[in-house]
Amino acid sequence: INKEIRTGFLEQEPKLIAGQSIMENVFSGNTPVLQAIGAYEQCLEAMEEDHSPAHAARLEEAHAQMDALEAWDYEQKIRLILSKLDIHHLDQPVETLSGGQAKRVALAKMLIQEPDLLILDEPTNHLDVAMIEWLEEYIGTRDMTMLVVTHDRYFLDSVCNQIIELEDGKLFNYSGNFSDFLEKKAHREAVEAAELDKARNLYRRELEWVRRMPKARTTKSKSRLDAFDTLSEKASGKGPEEQLKLEVKMNRIGGKILEMVKVRKAFGSLVITDGFTYTFKKGERVGIVGKNGVGKSTFLNMIMGMEHADSGKIQAGETIVFGYFSQEPLRVADDKRVIDVVKDIAEFIPMADGSKLSASQLLTRFLFAPETQYTFVTKLSGGEKRRLQLMTILIRNPNFLILDEPTNDLDILTLSILEQFLLDYTGCLMIVSHDRYFMDKLVDHLFVFEGDGLISDFTGNYTEYRQAADKQNKEDKKKVTAPKPKQAAEAVKKKRSFKENREMEMLEKDIAALEQEKQNIEQQLSSPTGDHQAIGALSERLMSVSNELDEKSMRWLELAELE
Repeated sequence: INKEIRTGFLEQEPKLIAGQSIMENVFSGNTPVLQAIGAYEQCLEAMEEDHSPAHAARLEEAHAQMDALEAWDYEQKIRLILSKLDIHHLDQPVETLSGGQAKRVALAKMLIQEPDLLILDEPTNHLDVAMIEWLEEYIGTRDMTMLVVTHDRYFLDSVCNQIIELEDGKLFNYSGNFSDFLEKKAHREAVEAAELDKARNLYRRELEWVRRMPKARTTKSKSRLDAFDTLSEKASGKGPEEQLKLEVKMNRIGGKILEMVKVRKAFGSLVITDGFTYTFKKGERVGIVGKNGVGKSTFLNMIMGMEHADSGKIQAGETIVFGYFSQEPLRVADDKRVIDVVKDIAEFIPMADGSKLSASQLLTRFLFAPETQYTFVTKLSGGEKRRLQLMTILIRNPNFLILDEPTNDLDILTLSILEQFLLDYTGCLMIVSHDRYFMDKLVDHLFVFEGDGLISDFTGNYTEYRQAADKQNKEDKKKVTAPKPKQAAEAVKKKRSFKENREMEMLEKDIAALEQEKQNIEQQLSSPTGDHQAIGALSERLMSVSNELDEKSMRWLELAELE
């Protein structure tokens, strides 16, 4: 990479600067504009807590530096990024952040720095769907080169114009997005399969010749032997990639599945559910959507009995066997080998076709090579650990699968096989996922967490839900902006009294005076005099004037509705 190219790298598990706040991490770039904005934001935070002359002086200096660097537009862009990624309380120490919060802070930092080359490792992990869709739109407006590793296929479709595939130590380059890649990869594999088949047929014929060849070798026969060696190497090549096989047996499911009656759960002022009632039926395929922090995982934990509801009833049928693929990583002892994890559950596992497989055979089907099966679990990659975790759940033969962000750390091949297994799965299925492609393919309806304990049931997949929501939003805007019919408006209008007319006249004068005062204060603040006490007093007066102006304007609008 050219040394003049500014590079930004978002790691899958980013490491923030310990001992610093969110603000200090976000604004830790070395550009003068970033440093000026960081200093200005810190001064604002300090002034909110203490209007001392010292803080006012620092704010004045920071304000002047922002003016000098023309940094105000840039600051607004930063505020937008932080807001869209749900990053608030900028003075919070980074040590107190969860893994998801830390990832969002690191992503915000990369976007704010605007490098020439941005490298993103699983950027959509820990983002809710609204954040991902905003990120796609934002990236589309920036002039930068981006290299992204992700399992999110809709994200790849949206932001990429070139796909590089790494397979068996080889790189394959495809122009276009992910959909184009699938088509071109299938064509490449078909050509390679045909060439491999042709090479193997020719190899068999040449092998017969080698066996019949006389001991005395001519120059021509030696040349043919050299060609045979090359052909032998080509014929022994790998065919289409080996695929993971999911064929475990499912326990019988009875008439009663799961019943939730008037379930309420809250943590202080955060209400997760408020009187939620639902009776699950056989073969249900439910997706759960909502913003981060709205309580989706808590909802799943209540179903699993890992979290108690404050009130209401949650009751599962006698035949129900839950399989819960949670976000929590697989926890095993450091000295545990891969094969021992499976043997601890069962030595032999029944398959859907009635056969039984040993632990080793099943691991092989889950793409764990024999040499990998005897390695320690701690040596596995993040994706291998997730695959092993998924395997330990499926071999218990669940008939009600609950998947909480199942696509995290799974490669696209494993994901596609898991999707096919779930499409054929006849039990109940409940999914929380930010992967829109995964949700669209598998769910029939959605539980939409609206906030404040409200959960609505939408028939359809995620894309259909977004289309319906966008349509409703457009209709709502039309209703707000559409003028009311004259006759209907006249029918509901009331006449203003003499007293109300006088009040309206006074309000108009007051509003004009307040607007003028607000403008004067803003001009004074934009041209500081150096009097720190005066700046503090002006700031307080500006807040008071703005509040009074809002109140009087609202009252004027109320009176204006009258005739």
